[in-house]
Amino acid sequence: MRISDRYIGKQVLQGTLYAVVTLGLVLVLGNLFQKIQPLLVDQKAPLALVLRFALSVLPMSLIYTVPWGFLSAVLLVFGRLSTDHEITGFRVAGLSLVRIAAPVFVIGAGLSLASLWLNTNVVPRSKATSLQLIYEQAKRDPDSLLRPGVVQGNLKGDGSDIQKVLIEGKQGEWVEGFHFYQLPGSADEDRTYVQASRAALAVDEVHSQLRVKLEDAYLETHKPDGRIEMAFARKAEPLLIDLKNPNTRGMRSSAMTNDAIRREIATNPTLTEASKVKLRTEIMRRYSFSLACLAFAFIAVPLGLGSRRRDTSSGIILSLLLGTAYFLVSLIAEQFKSDAGVTTMLWAPNVVCILLGTWLFHRARFK
Repeated sequence: MRISDRYIGKQVLQGTLYAVVTLGLVLVLGNLFQKIQPLLVDQKAPLALVLRFALSVLPMSLIYTVPWGFLSAVLLVFGRLSTDHEITGFRVAGLSLVRIAAPVFVIGAGLSLASLWLNTNVVPRSKATSLQLIYEQAKRDPDSLLRPGVVQGNLKGDGSDIQKVLIEGKQGEWVEGFHFYQLPGSADEDRTYVQASRAALAVDEVHSQLRVKLEDAYLETHKPDGRIEMAFARKAEPLLIDLKNPNTRGMRSSAMTNDAIRREIATNPTLTEASKVKLRTEIMRRYSFSLACLAFAFIAVPLGLGSRRRDTSSGIILSLLLGTAYFLVSLIAEQFKSDAGVTTMLWAPNVVCILLGTWLFHRARFK
């Protein structure tokens, strides 16, 4: 290994580490604390559970901060090397531009392999763990699921039914002003509304259901033909609301491993073609995001050389623009309904970075 390789590689690695930490603090921790605040303050969850939740969420940020941090580091390092004429010195010593940038490609390839491991193994398990922790909090204190004045809509009934709950207040072990809405997934199913002056909640762990004991209850059912059925009860129990236990109910695709997604596609006969496309999109996104660091290596080096400014703000702004464009195009892929469209959109940013970077490298060789 040449001294130049160690010199450039050390600066890129240090810059990447600093950038990942900075981006994590700026872009991630604010959102993380926003998610933790309801658990810690509103739901009075144990501190140990909150810390476990925070540790399970942090790996998810690395999907974005590692490629973004690497891009920022390369732009800044090669911008400084160009400004201080160190690149000129290396080239006078007989090193080609591609040879000078070799440590960047090695680091980019290594980070891409690490990102592949994170995206396909660590992050799905982290998301599954965070969902399970929230369910554990629901079992420990079912009242903590509900915040007065806030509609809780993270519930699903049988099939495609959506269940929503609203409470007006809490008093001891009871919730006051209980409102329950069951919205059908199609127009030919019943729509239900339940209101009670107060209710007591308990969790049925075997069936992953929230059992609600109602007092002074009013029930209203809207039939598909327009009829409305009403009922009143001094006491009624139990109203059953399904909870999302990741161990007993279907997970989101982002919380499933690639093998689990493929198994779901192969064994679930109820999946529509659109659902299968979304599941395959999740797998394809993990592979395309993993290549981001290597793709950024192609474009960041010549762009960094072209900045030729001591002002680091230009490199930071450029990295933010490139990173935003890269991940924005990838997110647009969710709007496509076919595998061909999804594949094209997910891999397009990597292909563009590599092709454009190769052309810019060719131009930079003769400057």
